[in-house]
Amino acid sequence: MSDIRQHARGRLGENPLMIAETWGIRIRHRGHEPQVHPTAYVAPTATLVGDVRVGPRARVMYGAVLDAEGSRIEVGEAAVICENAVVRGSAVVGDQPVLVDDHVFVGPHATLLGCQVSRCVYVATAATVLQDARLGAGSVVAVGALVHARTVVPDEFFVPPHTVALDAPVRLLAPGDPGLAEAVGRVGFAQVAFGVDAAWTDRISRYERITEVRVAEFGAHADDEVLNLG
Repeated sequence: MSDIRQHARGRLGENPLMIAETWGIRIRHRGHEPQVHPTAYVAPTATLVGDVRVGPRARVMYGAVLDAEGSRIEVGEAAVICENAVVRGSAVVGDQPVLVDDHVFVGPHATLLGCQVSRCVYVATAATVLQDARLGAGSVVAVGALVHARTVVPDEFFVPPHTVALDAPVRLLAPGDPGLAEAVGRVGFAQVAFGVDAAWTDRISRYERITEVRVAEFGAHADDEVLNLG
């Protein structure tokens, strides 16, 4: 029995079905392959792509996708990534890793894109955190909330359910706020996430160019190598 398998058996119990032997579906991308600490658990249907590092006692649950693209993803000690969460880095506009610190909880169907999450943060079900945002230690992004690009959420700050957090210092807007569209337009999301300068009102050109950026970026997956099948 390998040292890693023995260690996993000791941490997770004697039942062989509980041993994190396969560590999910692991894919080598752009020359990098996922690294999983032997005390972590990655569910068989979770997918790790590229430079993904899962730390001690972390848990990555069923259906979660951690895709580093040309950047990296780091999951800290005892962090939990729940079912069907999407965690994705990017290098389209500089280096945009996803850095998840220790004891972070990421709920089911949550999305983290190119952002930094400090320790003991709670990201609830279906919440979204966009590129270059930073969540301070002990902060909460409640159910269905959105933390927009470049937003800085202070330590222990609470983003209420189904609200939008923007800017630094952070401010909160409700979905029906008449100023929401203008506020989102000022964020410059297309530039932050895709390097596209098309005007907020030029929707056809804007989304055509955004799509082309992702077509080029995701095209690199044609050379991926599946290391195992979970």
